[in-house]
Amino acid sequence: MRKLKVNGTEHAVEVPDAMPLLWVLRDEIGLTGTKYGCGIAQCGACTVHVNGVATRSCVTPVAAVADADIQTVESLSQDGTLHAVQQAWLALDVPQCGYCQAGQIMSAVALLESNPKPTDDDIDTAMQGNFCRCGTYNRIRAAIHQAAEALA
Repeated sequence: MRKLKVNGTEHAVEVPDAMPLLWVLRDEIGLTGTKYGCGIAQCGACTVHVNGVATRSCVTPVAAVADADIQTVESLSQDGTLHAVQQAWLALDVPQCGYCQAGQIMSAVALLESNPKPTDDDIDTAMQGNFCRCGTYNRIRAAIHQAAEALA
C-alpha cells in the first residue's frame, strides 16, 4: 500500500512501484483531467505539478513521488472560482479540441509561479514541451500574459 498526497488529499493506492503516476491518477484515484498523449514525455498532455514543478506524469513512476505534493488540473479551481490562467484561457478562446489544454495550463501555472512577469521568450521556453496539434500557440502566449497581469 502506497500513500500519495494529491490535490491536498491523501490517497492509499495499491499499485506496482513502476506504474506511471498518470495511470494512478486516472485509473486508481479517478482524476481524469490529466491526459495521456504520447507516453514518452514529449507532448506535455500529462503535465502535473510535483512539489511545484511541472512534471510529465506518463514517465514518472509512482514510487518516485511517494512523499511529494502532487497537484493536478483539478486542483486549480478553488471554491468554484477558476484560476487566473483558466480564466484567461476561456477569455481568449485558447482551446480548440482541448485535449492538450490541461497540460498546457499546468505548465503555464508553473511558469507564472516561478516567473510572474514572463517575456515572450520566457513563455516560449517554458511551454516548448507542450504540443498543441490545433496550433493555438499565439493564444496560449497571450493568455499567459493576461493571467500574469491578473495575478500581479
